Amino acid sequence: MKVVIKVGTSTLAHATGRLNIKRIELLCKILSDLKNAGHEVILVSSGAIGMGVGKLGLTARPSDTAGKQAAAAVGQCELMYTYDKLFAEYNHTVAQILLTAEDLRQEKRHLNFENTMKKLLEMQVLPIINENDTVATEEIEIGDNDTLAAIVAVSVEADLLILLSDIDGLYTADPHKDPNARLISRVDTIDESILALGGGKGSSLGTGGMQTKLRAAQITTEAGCDMIIANGAVPEHLYEIFDGKDIGTRFVAAK
Repeated sequence: MKVVIKVGTSTLAHATGRLNIKRIELLCKILSDLKNAGHEVILVSSGAIGMGVGKLGLTARPSDTAGKQAAAAVGQCELMYTYDKLFAEYNHTVAQILLTAEDLRQEKRHLNFENTMKKLLEMQVLPIINENDTVATEEIEIGDNDTLAAIVAVSVEADLLILLSDIDGLYTADPHKDPNARLISRVDTIDESILALGGGKGSSLGTGGMQTKLRAAQITTEAGCDMIIANGAVPEHLYEIFDGKDIGTRFVAAK
């Protein structure tokens, strides 16, 4: 099975912006195990700006573009160093791919990306993808890795996209505010009633939220790829998903 897994800043880092060592070590161990089992795994990883904030000792995520770009430049080094070190412990080679909207918008550049991805997977490499926040000014302002992960999943013709977030899935209401909120385990049609459950922005260190995840679900399901939202605080959920168990919210592809 070819799977794109997107991991958000809230999964990778503590609220301080510093790396959640226990969680990222477990995540890399599980992804390595899934690759050992014969699955093709592509990781879309947020966290560059958040980790840069932590490493620079800033009290909050910068609000200005130059500050975000500086934090991303520092944080991306830390992020890839960590992934390279952890995956190497399980004999897996990683590759870094930084994309902008133009790389996916322009036909020739998009084709180059697809060809590179195909070759990396043939070589048993685990691609790690992020937005190129250091140079892509407009992407920093409007971009998010949920949408990026969906575009990547469609580009590589993945069987499944998994978004690991700080929530168990899509609820009937905000579970932080409504004790009666229920988890929706399956969505067959993304209509206005589902989109209305989008709510607002995600964590203070990240850029996503349920709105961007629902947009990602629209992109993938329309292209024939299922998508699952699951809680990244429990990386072991990935095993259960690959075993076919009902975890989080599954958005079923259009037939």
